Amino acid sequence: MRKIAIYGKGGIGKSTTTQNTVAGLVEMGRKVMVVGCDPKADSTRLLLGGLTQKTVLDTLRLEGEDVELEDIRKAGFKGVVCVESGGPEPGVGCAGRGIITSINLLEQLGAYAEDENLDYAFYDVLGDVVCGGFAMPIREGKAQEIYIVVSGEMMAMYAANNICKGIVKFAEAGGVRLGGLICNSRKVDNEQAMIEALATRLGTQMIHFVPRDNMVQRAEINRKTVIEHDPAHPQADEYRTLARKIEENDMFVVPKPMHTDELEKLLIEHGIAN
Repeated sequence: MRKIAIYGKGGIGKSTTTQNTVAGLVEMGRKVMVVGCDPKADSTRLLLGGLTQKTVLDTLRLEGEDVELEDIRKAGFKGVVCVESGGPEPGVGCAGRGIITSINLLEQLGAYAEDENLDYAFYDVLGDVVCGGFAMPIREGKAQEIYIVVSGEMMAMYAANNICKGIVKFAEAGGVRLGGLICNSRKVDNEQAMIEALATRLGTQMIHFVPRDNMVQRAEINRKTVIEHDPAHPQADEYRTLARKIEENDMFVVPKPMHTDELEKLLIEHGIAN
C-alpha cells in the first residue's frame, strides 16, 4: 500500500485536486482510502456526493472509546473509503490533535491491515501548516510520498518551498520523500514554465499541470468530482492523467528548499514582476 500526503497553501484547490485524482485511481480499479486532515471536514465531500460525514472526533465525543471501524468510515464513489478527522469546536483546542487521534485510531482498528486490500491511503492535509499534528504524516512516517499542490502565485510557491523545508527535516527519520509538484493553474503569466523551473530548483518534478476549467466548479456545485459529473469532459482526462502519473511515478527525492531571495529571483526571471 502506498501512503500519500497532499500538502499546499490554503485555498490552492488541494482537496479538489485530491478528490478528483482519487476518482481517477478508483476508476482504474484501485482501492483507495482518503483521510481528511482538515477541521472543516470537507476532504471527501465530492466523493460522497455532498453527504456530511461524521468525523472521528465527533464520533469519539458522542460514543466514547467504544468505536468500531465502520463508525468512522463511509464508502464513496466506486467504493473509495472516506474518513474525516474533524477538529475541536472553533476557538477551543488544537486542530492538529484531531489528525493524531484519527490516524492512531485507524491504525488501532485495523484500517491499514492487509485484509483491507488497500492500494493507496491519501492524507489531505490542511494548508501549508507543517508543525504539530498537521506534520504527523511527515513526522511519524505515516506517509511515504508527498505531493505539493501549487500555482504560479508567489504565496503558493512560497508555501511549497516552506513545506519542502518540513520534508527535509523529517526525511531521515521518517523516510518520507517528495514525489513532485502538482500545478493547479490560476492562469498566471508563464505559469507552467515557472513551476517547472521551481521544481528543478527544488530537485523534483512538476508531475502534472492541471489547466483551469470552469467544469471543476460546475462539478463541485453538483457535489461530484469531474470524472463522475462529466466523464467525457477533457478536464476529467486531466485528472485521469494525473492519477496515472502518480501511479507510475518513480521519482522520490529529499528536496532542496530555496532561500526566499532565490525564490523572488525566480519569479522575476519568469516575468511575473515585470
